[in-house]
Amino acid sequence: MSQQDQEALYSIGAVARMIDVPTPTLRAWEERYGVVKPERSHGSQRLYSRSQIEHLRFIKAQIDTGASAADAHRLLAQELQTGRLPLIASHRHARPGPLIMIAERDSYAADLADYFLRTEGYDVCLALDARQAKLLFEERSPNLVVIDLLISGGAGFRLCSEFSAKPGTLVLAVASIDGAGEALLAGASAFLHKPLESLTLVSTVRDLLGTSALARESRGADVTG
Repeated sequence: MSQQDQEALYSIGAVARMIDVPTPTLRAWEERYGVVKPERSHGSQRLYSRSQIEHLRFIKAQIDTGASAADAHRLLAQELQTGRLPLIASHRHARPGPLIMIAERDSYAADLADYFLRTEGYDVCLALDARQAKLLFEERSPNLVVIDLLISGGAGFRLCSEFSAKPGTLVLAVASIDGAGEALLAGASAFLHKPLESLTLVSTVRDLLGTSALARESRGADVTG
């Protein structure tokens, strides 16, 4: 299993949207069965890795076919012990359309992220300071914002809260410091440590926007357990 699959990235709200399982159900599964246990940020926010989302998708698939939540978790535990559970596949081509705004204090990092996201078919706009980011956000209404929390001396935390408050907007917070807890409390759906790996960035964007196989295959009826 790669480091990318093990790294804790996603808030419980983002996971609930990606696999279409209510957040109370995810909490209940964790407390009742203890098979999928997310990490906790310094602010006690749950942080799920990509591999844990795959495990939750496996559980949901079992329930959708008629298994009880207890049986689904028992089967997952058995699969994890034997190592037979398939890993998340990497897909190269995302559906074009969504607009992503990159708010980044480092112009080199911004250009690099812009290149990889455009290569995957996304529309991208760039802002290199907090003022520009706010103006561009109001003008373009991006579907997702990738924001460096330390932009303009730490203004990213405030912008994270402002941007995520707009319905239909997702925020992916990034930073060279451990700001996951604060970012999630401010409304971010996921957090990544810098420097960013291109595959990790693209995979995270796909998951949040629902353009990855992980997100698409996990959609279905609401689950209770």
